Amino acid sequence: MGEFRIGAWIMNAAEGLHGVQTVFLLLMALVAVFAIVARRLQVPYPIVLVVAGLAISLVPELPRITLNPDLVFLVILPPLLFSAAWATSLREFRYNLVSITMLAVGLVGFTVWAVAAFADHFIPGLGWKAGFVLGAVVSPTDAIAATSIARTLGLPRSITDLLEGESLVNDATGLLALEFGVMMLVDGRTPTIQEGVIRLLWLILGGVGIGLLIGVVAAWFERWVDDGPIEIVMSLVVPYSAYLAGEWAKTSGVLAVVACGLYMSRKSATFFSAETRIQVHATWDALSFVLNGIVFVLIGLQLPYVVGGIRGYGVKGLLVYGSLFSAVLIVLRVVWMYPGTEVAYQIRTKLLKQKLHRRGSRAVFVIGWTGMRGVVALAAAISLPNTLGNGQPFGEKNLIVFLTFSVILVTLVLQGLTLPPLIRRLGLAGDMGARIEEEVARRLVLQEVITFLEQGRSQVGDDAAHAYKDLLHQYGHRLELLEDVTDTERKTEHDRGGSLADLSRNTVEIERRAILRLREEGRIGDEVLRTLEYELDLTESRANSRAIKA
Repeated sequence: MGEFRIGAWIMNAAEGLHGVQTVFLLLMALVAVFAIVARRLQVPYPIVLVVAGLAISLVPELPRITLNPDLVFLVILPPLLFSAAWATSLREFRYNLVSITMLAVGLVGFTVWAVAAFADHFIPGLGWKAGFVLGAVVSPTDAIAATSIARTLGLPRSITDLLEGESLVNDATGLLALEFGVMMLVDGRTPTIQEGVIRLLWLILGGVGIGLLIGVVAAWFERWVDDGPIEIVMSLVVPYSAYLAGEWAKTSGVLAVVACGLYMSRKSATFFSAETRIQVHATWDALSFVLNGIVFVLIGLQLPYVVGGIRGYGVKGLLVYGSLFSAVLIVLRVVWMYPGTEVAYQIRTKLLKQKLHRRGSRAVFVIGWTGMRGVVALAAAISLPNTLGNGQPFGEKNLIVFLTFSVILVTLVLQGLTLPPLIRRLGLAGDMGARIEEEVARRLVLQEVITFLEQGRSQVGDDAAHAYKDLLHQYGHRLELLEDVTDTERKTEHDRGGSLADLSRNTVEIERRAILRLREEGRIGDEVLRTLEYELDLTESRANSRAIKA
């Protein structure tokens, strides 16, 4: 009998695994197919994937694929947050910190209270407390959605930096509001202002501290390892460790991952070899694309689940409430942007003495129009308790889930599709700042290498002088191209001879030290450094490959 039970358990587990495998392969196929469609249509792929998932969910008798909040928070979210933080420039993040705080704290708080008041007066079935919970769920913008769409829309870099920074840190405020909202709703207890301040400080300081601690340990360990596969595994372990440690300490796991990602991205230029960095970047690019794609397809597939749980509302009524609430949320963000931007400007220029141009009204409106919500909001809504503290069912939960789903669709699809023409209409397309900064960095680096070669040529014999002369010609030619062409694809010319290959690796190291120094001096940001670093990695990798073959 015992053997029969064990055999039955194994069969059931195998059947379950086959089911999971089938669902995963189906989602992967959908992501690949509709990502190709998005590229052909020249539309950001998250928008196409959400619409595709929505359309597929309407097919009759299709097996339902429900969204498990634990899958989002524990499996999907940590690596995507880590990847987004890794791609964020710490220089721009610190420079925009006041403006980011006005959005991540001020706007979130304003939205929560405004949504609570709106729900109490205009949405039947939702009182002030349930409205407060709804506001906490939908107030933070989504880091996954922001980084996936904003980068593909041609937004100016200054706007993209602000949006990404906001979406990475506003979780702490939203988490605090949700925690207090559930406390008021379930337990009937209203927290004090002192409790709120203490809890917010712990969420922020505790989360950031834990993330930095794990980042320091991981960076120390990375210095002793130079093996691509091992370091790829380590890079996957780190975000999960930071998130779980943050959640275990009752702080913000999201902020722990963000802080860890920012720190390790900053330090990666010193502990990764060229070959390892190329492998790690390629792996994370593919992983981020797959996870992002699955997330957006899953959002669309939730329509039957979201609508099926609602009772007492007709289809027309649901459409009206969903559209009205989405419009209100968009208006609240736009309304906050203008005074919030002015307050941030005054603080940054008067108190912090930053040299800052006042952001134009068109740019402010675009930032207000780009408040995208994503899968984290939906997972938070689904994870709300089903019963109250007195044992009564939490009947408003299904309506909260539906309104959250409506906001996600409107902000992702409607705002995502209207942003490109809006940006062009307002004359905000393109951003020369980062490109100019990159050109200046290239010129300074090349000049430093040329100086190094000229000094070295005078100290070597005739046998090695030809190598210096050849490289001087190559770097001089590249410098001439920079003087004449500002948007040309640059490729390092092939090296010739063993001594030339050795010298070439030395010049790459000079370039690498130069761009690191420029970043430390604040003259270039992390994004420009990563662009130049990637080119140097490719050059060094080719040189090492030729040396091995020789």
